[in-house]
Amino acid sequence: MNPKLNISHANIREMLERHVPQAAVSYCLSLWLHYPFHFRITRQRKTKQGDYRYYKREKSHTITINHNLNPYSFLITYIHEIAHLETFQQFGFKIAPHGLEWKNHFRTLMRPLLLPSIFPDDILLALSRYLQNPKASTCSDPGLIRALQQQDANEGFITLADVQLNRKFRFNQRVFLKEEVKRTRAWCREVKTGKCYTVAESALVEII
Repeated sequence: MNPKLNISHANIREMLERHVPQAAVSYCLSLWLHYPFHFRITRQRKTKQGDYRYYKREKSHTITINHNLNPYSFLITYIHEIAHLETFQQFGFKIAPHGLEWKNHFRTLMRPLLLPSIFPDDILLALSRYLQNPKASTCSDPGLIRALQQQDANEGFITLADVQLNRKFRFNQRVFLKEEVKRTRAWCREVKTGKCYTVAESALVEII
């Protein structure tokens, strides 16, 4: 690890566990381990969701992300900024910030995350379309921003993947008990009827 960094492996994991979908934590941590950088969660900024900076004097990298983003917006922003870091490592200051080189890095970094265990179906579809030609900001893509804003409307909910086994939760106005996980879906028993159903781990639910 770069000795100038004042943040540890454990600190980074803890920050990521608070802000990105659980199924994406290990991957996000592996990116930090590959190119260690200063990482800060900041107050909300009206003009940007995150940024990347290289400090030539200290030869250090810093990424900041707004604290108020939902887990999916936070994850996309995190990858967006790491794509800047990787692009800088390869090309320096010689290229446009969001040119072809950055687009290629961003697409490559996002590809392992395009899974139903990480993103809800509507975001996954919109994100796949957006990645065909990513822009400087997700706000420039109406379909993706609508899907992400829908998650903002669901504040107070979590994904089923973040619910521990044998815990009760409310989904579609019904109460279930999470019993077993099978890859991207979970076996859940409806408390009222005793019937079992499979529910996507990416589904938004409310803990009881």
